[in-house]
Amino acid sequence: MNRAARGRSSFTGTLCGDLLVGAMAHSWRFLVQGLTSLLFLCARADEYVRPPPSPLVLLAHDKPASHPQQVHISVAGSDGMRVSWVTDDRSAPSVVEYGTSPGKYTASSTGDHTTYRYFFYKSGAIHHVTIGPLRPSTTYYYRCGRSGDEFSLRTPPSTLPIEFVVVGDLGQTGWTASTMSHIGSTDYDMLLLPGDLSYADTQQPLWDSWGRLVQPLASARPWMVTEGNHEAEALPLPVVEEFVEPFVAYNARWRMPYDHSGSTSNLYYSFDAAGGAAHVVMLGSYAAFGEGSEQHRWLERDLARVDRRRTPWLLVLLHAPWYNTNQAHQGEGERMRAAMERMLYEAQVDVVFAGHVHAYERFTRIYDNEADSRGPTYITIGDGGNREGLALKFIEDHKSAHLSEFREASFGHGRLRIIDETSAVWTWHRNDDALATVRDEAWLESLAAAAKPGLAPSPPPTGRDIDEL
Repeated sequence: MNRAARGRSSFTGTLCGDLLVGAMAHSWRFLVQGLTSLLFLCARADEYVRPPPSPLVLLAHDKPASHPQQVHISVAGSDGMRVSWVTDDRSAPSVVEYGTSPGKYTASSTGDHTTYRYFFYKSGAIHHVTIGPLRPSTTYYYRCGRSGDEFSLRTPPSTLPIEFVVVGDLGQTGWTASTMSHIGSTDYDMLLLPGDLSYADTQQPLWDSWGRLVQPLASARPWMVTEGNHEAEALPLPVVEEFVEPFVAYNARWRMPYDHSGSTSNLYYSFDAAGGAAHVVMLGSYAAFGEGSEQHRWLERDLARVDRRRTPWLLVLLHAPWYNTNQAHQGEGERMRAAMERMLYEAQVDVVFAGHVHAYERFTRIYDNEADSRGPTYITIGDGGNREGLALKFIEDHKSAHLSEFREASFGHGRLRIIDETSAVWTWHRNDDALATVRDEAWLESLAAAAKPGLAPSPPPTGRDIDEL
């Protein structure tokens, strides 16, 4: 692999600090920021230089207490959509009105709401309402709680093609805003996030601010997420005779359709997309995963139910990567890999996406630390824009270096467009100021389709087709 493929290195800070309280930021961080900003400005115009740290983007809610905020949607079954939002007014109704024309609501659904406490913080009312049945590839207009703004969403297609945006370790910095701007500038059907959402890290108002930041995108297309280490927020301290349970904010705010897949935990679940042409498994790196655990038993059952004759694409997302040549978080996914890799291999999983490492890396197909054409492609996409900065150092002589096909420490996002039952194209888009530059592209063939006689993969596009992709 050449140096260009791995990305050029430059000096940059590792933390942007939490600027919510200025006194918490140490002077050496500002010194590093100043130096890196100077290097960034003085770099040659033709050489890409890693950006300096970016401050937090904190959005306030300036509307009445009954008005919905932090609106986001997620798929719920084959033709349903869960609408979630927060109101400061804890007595606001949990109801969604919706229809296919602006301002004309022909149906409504009611749901429930919850609240949680975290030390002295008490959340607003967190509402969850499932609407449907909905038609595929259809725009619906909706209003939450009979108050506030009208939103619109588009349901995913019921057949291929389908396009997923994949981005991890998002956070809420200026670089997060840049990533989201690039995501929103072109169309897609669904967003997949393999952990580390808000980086609230026990500061609960940051969950609220992050929900407001992602609302423009998360209210329009389904966001399917799994937990990362920053969602745990566990502290073994008594609080009025209670303990702060891990994932209390995550589970209350980001309710996923775990019960639809037979899971007993919001930390791992699965769902179908494109009418069952793709099956997506969201694993929990921070839930028990060893043999005999509930997650291990559930995964075995879930994979056994997938009929690859009608589901040619099988995707898995988790947080801590199983393969990683970056210095950051070395070996943290190894125990989970040892416990579950065989099941994924035998099920012919096509791609495994991970986050955690704040860089981008794509591996060849692998099984048990060796190249294997029947194993999954492994992709680390933990570069959404978090406050901790980029993981700049890759290990040149790492035992897996020969399996790594592209790696670069830059902020960005990825897109997986499944074209048909045989072929998909993966692209990684680096944040280059106002542009989302495609830095990596790979064509993938479904492992299930490859095993079928007489099915040939679609040829890679040329000319105008490449520009459209």
